[in-house]
Amino acid sequence: MPIDPYIVLLLGTVGLAALLPARGTAADVASGASTAAIAFLFFLYGARLSTREAMDGLRHWRLHATVLLCTFVLFPVFGLAARTLVPTLLTHPLYQGLLFLTLVPSTIQSSIAFTSIARGNVPAAICAGSFSSLAGILITPLLAAALLGNSGGGFSADSLVKIVLQLLVPFLAGQMLRRWIGGFIARHKKVLGLVDRGSILLVVYTAFSEGMTQGIWHQVSPARLGGLVVVEAVLLAAMLLLTWYGGKALGFGRADRIAIQFAGSKKSLASGLPMASVLFGAHASLAVLPLMLFHQMQLMVCAVIAKRRARDPEEALDAAPGASAAHAVQGQPQDRVLR
Repeated sequence: MPIDPYIVLLLGTVGLAALLPARGTAADVASGASTAAIAFLFFLYGARLSTREAMDGLRHWRLHATVLLCTFVLFPVFGLAARTLVPTLLTHPLYQGLLFLTLVPSTIQSSIAFTSIARGNVPAAICAGSFSSLAGILITPLLAAALLGNSGGGFSADSLVKIVLQLLVPFLAGQMLRRWIGGFIARHKKVLGLVDRGSILLVVYTAFSEGMTQGIWHQVSPARLGGLVVVEAVLLAAMLLLTWYGGKALGFGRADRIAIQFAGSKKSLASGLPMASVLFGAHASLAVLPLMLFHQMQLMVCAVIAKRRARDPEEALDAAPGASAAHAVQGQPQDRVLR
């Protein structure tokens, strides 16, 4: 499985920040631009989310509740359990980043794409990803406050205000204006997708520039990075197994189990990066490193799983609840948007 080209761009941005970090006035300008980019990102998220689709999806509430449980309960439980690996395998800053990774919402686009490839319940994946992203705007900061506390880069009432102003207010503004700008956004989806990605690159550059000027990269060794990769591989494997076999134990059909597995086992880099920038400040570079690694890992592994699921016998597909809905959207183009 080839590496996602956007991951290459992200790594290139990290390298640029290492060689030419923003300092002084340039750092202030980059920080201000990053703040504006984060607000604009969540404004676009709000304008894109169809309220009607979200309300229609409530009819399949058991599936969505299962995905939310995996995303905001099971993942954080594993994150808290990883505390036992400090300091033998992980440093405390890397553990904080790993724990933050377990708190962010699920993906939208990649969950939909993999569910479609595997011939699962795509409408359910659309709604599950949307619900997770919407809930994450509120739940992720609250979980960070409860589980990370002051160790999470100084989380405080001021951090909560920043979350509201930079994430929630723009998101709600996008929802309110969707009636008038939704058509424009749909017509210029490709261009705005580039704006999305460019904004995230700016956030990454600002975060890693601050990390370089603070000298925090001296805390990370190749051995520690290797340990982090092993821990994340175990975490991903555990969630993939739990979402698949747990869905079966709960009585879901094959198509629904596919949606649960792909939506419930993934974490959103696009949502997590801006949140980390707000929550962690100068420590955001180490905080987002585990999320960047996990993102690429989940794409590679889920692509393999989706292709294997697509080869299931046709009789198994026909017998699965939700199969007709999955087939109805089969063949639709899926955008490779980083989420």
